[in-house]
Amino acid sequence: MPSIVIGSQLWSDMFGSAAMQALFTDHAMVRRYLDVEAALARVQAGLGIIPAEAAVAIAAAATVDKIDWPRLAERTRIVGYPILPLIEQLAEWAPDGPGQYCHWGATTQDIMDTADVLQMRDALDLVSADLDAIAAALAKLAQTHADTPMAGRTHLQHALPVSFGYKAAAWLSAIDRHRQRLSELRPRLEVVSFAGAAGTLASLGEKDGLATQAALAKELKLAIPDMTWHTIRDGFAEVTGWLALVAASIGKIGYDIMLMMQTETGEVLEPFQPGRGGSSTMPQKRNPISSEMMLAAAKIVREQHSAMLDAMVQDHERASGQWHVEWLAIPTAFIVTSGGLQAAREVLEGLEVRPGAMRQVLDTTGGLIVAEAVMMGLAPHLGRQAAHDIVYECCRIAMTSGTAFLDALVADARITAVVDRNALAKLVDPANYLGAAPKMTRQFLKNRKL
Repeated sequence: MPSIVIGSQLWSDMFGSAAMQALFTDHAMVRRYLDVEAALARVQAGLGIIPAEAAVAIAAAATVDKIDWPRLAERTRIVGYPILPLIEQLAEWAPDGPGQYCHWGATTQDIMDTADVLQMRDALDLVSADLDAIAAALAKLAQTHADTPMAGRTHLQHALPVSFGYKAAAWLSAIDRHRQRLSELRPRLEVVSFAGAAGTLASLGEKDGLATQAALAKELKLAIPDMTWHTIRDGFAEVTGWLALVAASIGKIGYDIMLMMQTETGEVLEPFQPGRGGSSTMPQKRNPISSEMMLAAAKIVREQHSAMLDAMVQDHERASGQWHVEWLAIPTAFIVTSGGLQAAREVLEGLEVRPGAMRQVLDTTGGLIVAEAVMMGLAPHLGRQAAHDIVYECCRIAMTSGTAFLDALVADARITAVVDRNALAKLVDPANYLGAAPKMTRQFLKNRKL
């Protein structure tokens, strides 16, 4: 297997969308570093901290196409971080000496953290678009199938009938909450980092330092931090926590779909594509490939957030190793989440819903799935406990003798003394025992605010 699947020529498209992977390449990362350096020069020139001509030269030179990549890689291995080696090259590109004003008053982490924030802002836009599309697909399924009866299950056993639209609406409710959470966390993430070596802006002084911080934030359309956050990493960890929640909800949907796709049920099927989900030896197979990716993403992203929680525990004003964990965990979390979301869109936008199979599964137990309905129908005539005990006996008879549940009920004189066969037939029809599921589904869809 490859060292990292998200970089594999074979598997990368499964584990992450092309758009998300493009945001986390070396090229994209270094371009962000240069964008921050150029923005810093522009705002400091505007404040009179560096010469205007220096800012013009730096901004003009700050293009990723000029990078000497082998040199940058070699120097990064020696220094341990890419910013100093990058500034060395940038200073050389600005002609006639203005390059000496690059990185004025900044520290490596200022540039890297701010670039990471910009990168994650764009990445969250991609995730948001996928969530919007998934929400639209789920809303359509919920609306279309609000009255489509299927077996509800608890502990993997038949419980009571639900509607497939009700199930889709339940999935959607979580997706909507994640969309709301995203709008709430963005202001806590989208904050500039500019504070200098120990976070005090000492190299620029109080006035110029705070002015530069505010101007850089405005230039990059970011907020000004409440305090220096070089070793206060809750903002980044909140993002991976949110991604883990999103991936887990997608995983739950995928898991349900896999179970409904089992040969014995076949209540839904992933969209058909020639050869997709095929087997090397069993031509009949139609495996739930996308749903499997949805479930796998949930497990992988959870581990990245676990690493981020561990990396939050940092020493003093600059981390000694914990910061490095983020460089692996954050890109992996975003990329793999995008893979799960991509798979979810493929499934949900083309899901083959099979009401006939759902009805067949409902009838598997010959009406036993609505034993509660019969009990509650008899309770006004016989009393609840008596009705429970009588229906329980009929259930045992139906299961042990193979008799249809309706026939077992009709055979009991205590029941037919108070309810006739036609009334019992209505009670044992699962479609008549959906409770408030259709109403709840439509009411939820009507009241959605996103």
